[in-house]
Amino acid sequence: MKNFWKNKKVLITGADGFVGSHLTEKLIDFGAYVTIIVRGTSNHGTNSYHFKNLSIDYVKKCKKIICCDISSTDIIRHTIKDNPQIIFHLAASAYVPYSFEHPLEVNEVNVVGTLNILEAARQIKGVKRIICTSSSEVYGTALTKKINEDHPLNPTSPYAASKAAADRYCFSYIRTYNLPIVIIRPFNTYGPRHTYDVIPKFIKMAINNDNITIHGDGKQSRDLTYISDAVKAFLLVAEKKQCLKKVINFGTGKDYTINFLAKEIKKISQSKSKIVYIPKRKSEVQRLTCDARFCMSLGWKHKIDINNGLKLNIEWALRNWKKK
Repeated sequence: MKNFWKNKKVLITGADGFVGSHLTEKLIDFGAYVTIIVRGTSNHGTNSYHFKNLSIDYVKKCKKIICCDISSTDIIRHTIKDNPQIIFHLAASAYVPYSFEHPLEVNEVNVVGTLNILEAARQIKGVKRIICTSSSEVYGTALTKKINEDHPLNPTSPYAASKAAADRYCFSYIRTYNLPIVIIRPFNTYGPRHTYDVIPKFIKMAINNDNITIHGDGKQSRDLTYISDAVKAFLLVAEKKQCLKKVINFGTGKDYTINFLAKEIKKISQSKSKIVYIPKRKSEVQRLTCDARFCMSLGWKHKIDINNGLKLNIEWALRNWKKK
């Protein structure tokens, strides 16, 4: 895996995000020439951006920093000029509840932003791979016990609908322009630097001894992959030729209820928090479990189980988050 990336020209959108920052660091460690695109309002691709997740040491090792709005057509020009061999497109507005209040903004980032990257890629003669990040949310509540890549799309939130639309654009660019696109659909990912979604939310409540609030009855379940395992999956689908022009789900193949997560986080953190139930959230998917046979056939397998992953996540939070 490491040798594949040495001296490769790689461009990463969303590079200062949760998954993007971990992926950026790994690629730099592997010897890739990395250009990062981070959120900004500049039309000129400056580096006037305050990094939240990438350390200054890794920022200095990047070949180039582009600070630009992913939904602006300026990103097309910057991407073409950079002339990457491999593109990882991770930039997204990814918090489901936020999409309920801001559907137009989420559409601009997730759909228009993806279309901009695809437009740039089709004008780069030397591009070898474009890895577009989708989401398991596009499937909605599972019709089968485990979800494989052929499961019907049934998005139930504006966020999920935007990711499904971006998926369709990817397929259209595969068929129309024969672009070497891979669509990766991660199930839930967690770990250090993640600041939204159920696990970091519960950890923050637990270490502050606040009530841990659960929407609905807590029987909703999710397939959860630790960040280091997720990064390996991203790298693998970019390397393997059999992934070209396909969708790949990745997850552990096991799901855990929200009730389990709340109790386990409370126990590991030795919290005095109470678990409190509040009204069910609208359009919530009840169950998401990955049929991981395809990604495992590529040689991927998760190494960090849920208990160790939660311990690592809580230890990081205690070191990096201020208590009230």
